[in-house]
Parts: sequence; C-alpha cells; structure tokens
Amino acid sequence: MKKSFFNIATLGIGAALLMALAPAGNIYFTRNGQVSFLSSTPLEDIKGDNNQVASVLNTTTGGIEFAIAINAFQFDKAKLQEHFNENYMESTKFPKASYKGTISNLSEIKFGTAGTYKAKVNGKMTMHGVTKDLAAEGTIEVKGTQIIVKSNFNVNPEDYQIKIPDAVKEKIAKAIKVSVDCTLNPKP
Repeated sequence: MKKSFFNIATLGIGAALLMALAPAGNIYFTRNGQVSFLSSTPLEDIKGDNNQVASVLNTTTGGIEFAIAINAFQFDKAKLQEHFNENYMESTKFPKASYKGTISNLSEIKFGTAGTYKAKVNGKMTMHGVTKDLAAEGTIEVKGTQIIVKSNFNVNPEDYQIKIPDAVKEKIAKAIKVSVDCTLNPKP
C-alpha cells in the first residue's frame, strides 16, 4: 500500500487531473516504466536504472507526463548510488524529476492502428529544482491495448545546476544519455 501510494503521489497533481478529467478510453498510464542513464567517459561508465517511473498519456490531446523518484535509481555499485543521491542529485532536497510535454506530430500517430510511429515531443523537464525546455524524439508503438513509448536523448548536468566536484569531473560525461521505455495500459 505504501509503495502504491508513493507511486501515485509521484504522478503529481497535473497528471492526476489529466487522468481524472479525460474520458477513460483516451488515457493510458503506467507506474512501472523504465528510465536509464549512461555517463560514458574513457575513465568510467556509470549506469543507473529506475523501474518506478510513472507516466500518463492522453491520446486525444497528446499530453504526456513522466514522474521519476530520484532515489529509485539502482547502480551496480552501492557507493555510486550513495554519491548519486547525496552528492550530485541531492535526492532528499529534490526527490523527483518530472517531464510534462505534448506530442507535436499527434496527427501522424494512429492510436487505433497497430504499428510503430515516430513521435516528436516538446515540453519542460524539472530536475534538481531547475525547469528547462526539452524537445525529444522517439517512438510510440501501438500493440494490442498497450502503448509503448520509447525515447533517447541527452541531458547536461550543468544545465540543471548539478555540481560535479573537480576530483571526479573526468569520470562524468558532460552529456548524459537518457533512455525511456514505458509500456502504458488503458485507464480502467
């Protein structure tokens, strides 16, 4: 129950309203989407995976939202996870990241027809207390009653005021590769 409440809370008020106000047939959601990131340098690769990502898609308006609990990222090494949460992302102070956008080429996506469609999304990402415009491309696959959303894009830690100490600057990429993979189901 506690975990479910936390995941619902991470959707945020906007996503909850989106789900409550729209007809059920137009809303798709998940509470266990996946977001991964990779910082790759000649000195070290650092990868984090999070499978507690909440997402909502309104197929009528093209509105799409994601909410990510920062401390839910998992790493191969416990020390990396500790540094990520305490030193870089300050997850106690900034517990979640979010994205709220709109599919700009909505007319090209046939939600009633099985297939994979290219999608362009424009919106705003909030992370580490900073909100920035973020445009991304990806795919939307309509498969049975599910919609699978995938995207890859880069994020610069500096843009979100994430401070990297000089001692480890060479181990952290200037552009972090982010991958999104969410399977959304219709709202009951």
